[in-house]
Amino acid sequence: MNLKQFTLVLFAALTTISVFAQNKIIINADLGKEKIDKHIYGHFSEHLGNCIYGGYWVSEESDIPNTNGIRNDVVDALKEMGIPNLRWPGGCFADEYHWKDGIGPREERPTMINTHWGGVTEDNSFGTHEFLELCRQLDCEPVICGNLGSGTVQEMSQWVEYINSDNISPMTDLRKANGQEEPWGVRYWGLGNENWGCGGDMTAQFYTDQMRRYSVYTKNYGENRLYKIAGGPNAADYNWMETLMKNGNPGRSFQGVSLHFYTITHNWRNKGSATQFDEKEYFTTMRKTLFMDELLNNHIAIMDKYDPRNRVGLIVDEWGNWFDVEPGTNPGFLYQQNTLRDAMVAAVNLDLFNKYCRRVKMANIAQTVNVLQAMILTKDDQMVKTPSFYAFKMYKVHHDATLLPSDIISEEYSYERESIPALSATASKDDSGKIHITISNLDPEKTQEVVCEIRGSEAGKFLKGEIITAEKINSYNDFGKEEEVNIQSFEDVEIEGNSVKINMPAKSIVMVELE
Repeated sequence: MNLKQFTLVLFAALTTISVFAQNKIIINADLGKEKIDKHIYGHFSEHLGNCIYGGYWVSEESDIPNTNGIRNDVVDALKEMGIPNLRWPGGCFADEYHWKDGIGPREERPTMINTHWGGVTEDNSFGTHEFLELCRQLDCEPVICGNLGSGTVQEMSQWVEYINSDNISPMTDLRKANGQEEPWGVRYWGLGNENWGCGGDMTAQFYTDQMRRYSVYTKNYGENRLYKIAGGPNAADYNWMETLMKNGNPGRSFQGVSLHFYTITHNWRNKGSATQFDEKEYFTTMRKTLFMDELLNNHIAIMDKYDPRNRVGLIVDEWGNWFDVEPGTNPGFLYQQNTLRDAMVAAVNLDLFNKYCRRVKMANIAQTVNVLQAMILTKDDQMVKTPSFYAFKMYKVHHDATLLPSDIISEEYSYERESIPALSATASKDDSGKIHITISNLDPEKTQEVVCEIRGSEAGKFLKGEIITAEKINSYNDFGKEEEVNIQSFEDVEIEGNSVKINMPAKSIVMVELE
């Protein structure tokens, strides 16, 4: 074979490869059986920086418009986003928090030092009643993380009784004396937080034994049945999950087990800037956040081994991007800006939680306001909705919808010598029969033509489309400026038979609704 013939053969081979490398999503519309629990789209708020104070809580005397001390603008925004649950009071703070310090007349509540986050004085003006009032205004489920690290069994037992009991008892009387006649009926309770680290530096077996003891004394009251969440592993600590599932009495002592994983672009000492980054850092962030897929798969395999009846949910109650704090801010307050990159990371992880929704029953991104990968930023009376806010708002269409099993054939997004899939996606069908497809194009430079083949059902009619994108991968929304990242209308969709062709712009998230 001469050089010319070799060149022609090579060209033909490359052409064939490019044809077969096209993007395709096969959606099995008739095979859906698992529900995407709306609680996958949950949030987390800790006594950390300005998440609580200045974020939600301004007190009744504030000039910032509020209802019972809680900011109206923040509540309205989170309801617009569709917040289903809120986890509180931590985080590391949970295992040094003593709930009785946060009830009764505010001027009489004792103070404490927040040793984990900035060494600031916590005045306990935002406590149990204020949190549950916030959840009432948000119309969301409260998720309370109890103190198993520095607290006592009696303390946690009495907290559950104070909140949930309508019996004649000292705790019920105390609640009523503090102005709440009826029990709140809180269902979700965490049995400690990160007890392998800031929650007590425990071994897996020691925590498992302690958790079983605490579980015995967190009681059901009335018709309310507690959903107890055991403190699970840090990232890939499979031994912790194995020990907990083997020896922790799953399904009885606990109904959920937590998993924590943060996307760190560089390392814990130098996490990188939230806004000043190049494509190499962007690619690294996407590659590292995709490790969530491996984590979920491996932890679920262990859970299936000891809980084949699927009684215990996997609760990813801390996740998201963690970058260096913004220059000039308190390092212990974890305040960071939020760019289009954060929205892409949110979409990828939500797709993964949806994919594993047989076992993943709740997730809580860290954190809701002013901390880490926040939905909202506040400064005095101003408020900003972040790109992550808009990703969560777009994904509302999947709340409690039926997951449609999908096979994704994706081109690669390559940088230097590494590659990841260019596409991430979820398809679901809601109770009205509408199909929603969300797709992310992670490639920051290349448009991706995606063909969605609907099997087992008609593709139907295109009803609407939405898109999140921006001029740059580090575009963000800031105070006093026009938004750079939000949801816009999207129309670049063609339907032919059972095929839906979508032209995905670079670095974009698209939602398509079909009837």
